[in-house]
Amino acid sequence: MADDASMQDLAVATEAFEQCRRRLFGIAYRMLGSVADAEDILQDVWIRWQSTRRDEVLEPTAFLSTITTRLSINSLQSAHTRRETYIGPWLPEPINTADDPSLGAERGEALQYAMLILLEKLTPTERAAYVLREAFDYPYERIADIVQTTPTSARQLVSRARKHLAAERRATVAAGEQRRLLEAFLSAAQRGNAAALEELFAADVVSYSDGNGIKLAARVPVIGQSRVAKFVAAFSSHFWTGKTIDWVEVNGQPAVTLSEGGVVTTALTVTATADGIRQLLWIMSPDKLQHVTTVGA
Repeated sequence: MADDASMQDLAVATEAFEQCRRRLFGIAYRMLGSVADAEDILQDVWIRWQSTRRDEVLEPTAFLSTITTRLSINSLQSAHTRRETYIGPWLPEPINTADDPSLGAERGEALQYAMLILLEKLTPTERAAYVLREAFDYPYERIADIVQTTPTSARQLVSRARKHLAAERRATVAAGEQRRLLEAFLSAAQRGNAAALEELFAADVVSYSDGNGIKLAARVPVIGQSRVAKFVAAFSSHFWTGKTIDWVEVNGQPAVTLSEGGVVTTALTVTATADGIRQLLWIMSPDKLQHVTTVGA
């Protein structure tokens, strides 16, 4: 009988965890910008949930969200140290949201690629407060409980985060216009047409390549309309040869993958404003390309 009761208890615990798993993953991914790290957090949360006196937990989702956020804050603090040894620019890990639409179902805020990059500039606690408020619409009282502060301080954390982000954030174009600009970029890039590329770029455009030291990835950002155009045109004769280009949806935005021999070698997306393309984001690190394959591939 004891074994039956234990099995039943485990089944109830599993059901409660699975019911909010997507929310927990959504919190951890927005906090860490890494699918693998987010999954590690969820594994830790599950282990803790198994050893918790669950009969004393009134709201399992609130309890599990709290653990997830606090573990993510701790993980982010150590992640910043690890990234100091990363070779070249570090970009968040992209995720195919057409294949996994539930990730952005609650609210798209803090999921778009450009926003994830900006979130890196916040302190871990500011990031947590911002994600919980803007992506999941948590009340300030709940945020305060999770990050272990007062409701007034939680409100201030979110306010500070918004101000930090607003200082650098610019209004982006709609997805349809972003796709048009990315299509035009691909056409000009493959032709090596530097003049056509310049026309697509904002004056302060930046090209970031995340390869963690792989051969073809630039190890420093390339900045400025003319410099980025010449940089892209310079590798047109060899970079695109033999590559298959597929359209995907990365973090809720149009993107493309470049494949060679059936293996995705690059994911490319852009951030664009009314002035044109402001960021070229090349993800080339093999470890970060597992979750961007074409739906159905």
